[in-house]
Amino acid sequence: MTITEIREFRKGRYQIFLDGEFAFVLYRGELRRYSLREGEEIAAEDYKEILEKVLPKRAKLRCMNLLQSKSYTEKQLRDKMRDGLYPEAAMDEAIAYLKSYHYVDDDQYAEDYIFCHMEERSRTRIEQDLMKKGISKDVTREAFQRLEDKGTVQDETIQIRQFLEKKHFDPENMEKKEQQKLMASLFRKGFSADKIKQVFRFYESDY
Repeated sequence: MTITEIREFRKGRYQIFLDGEFAFVLYRGELRRYSLREGEEIAAEDYKEILEKVLPKRAKLRCMNLLQSKSYTEKQLRDKMRDGLYPEAAMDEAIAYLKSYHYVDDDQYAEDYIFCHMEERSRTRIEQDLMKKGISKDVTREAFQRLEDKGTVQDETIQIRQFLEKKHFDPENMEKKEQQKLMASLFRKGFSADKIKQVFRFYESDY
């Protein structure tokens, strides 16, 4: 294979094109180590070593560095690696390595996320948040079930009541238009119409 172009990607890193197609990204020092120059052939053993050793190792280290500061889902880590133009095979190997040590675990991530946000966000909102992070509804629902099995149950009616209390909800002295605005706001937060109406009826029954 012929090195048809070496293009600067980011500081100290370069995109390598082989036979006119993008192949991978290497650091400046690696260009020197493998003696890569435009117009020259890349040795088969060097090509194999880069794909099978250099890039997978770097992908693992990239993910480990990211995980030092916070948790990530598999999708989020893959997105980070794609941003760095890692080959799919290197990403797959890195993710498999992380999973083997439970450094990345979408099931546990979903459970932890729900536990942290279940008192302030609706179930629907949590499902939407996790879907954006690459976690399916099925995984999220299973995580909700595990928490419920442990005795941690989300009560959306309490969340709705807390929201209304913060807004100084007073059905006796508040115009219908204002009440409708509050209902619409709750609906946008992901609470179901049935739950919202249930809480409104609770307040109205006190008057």
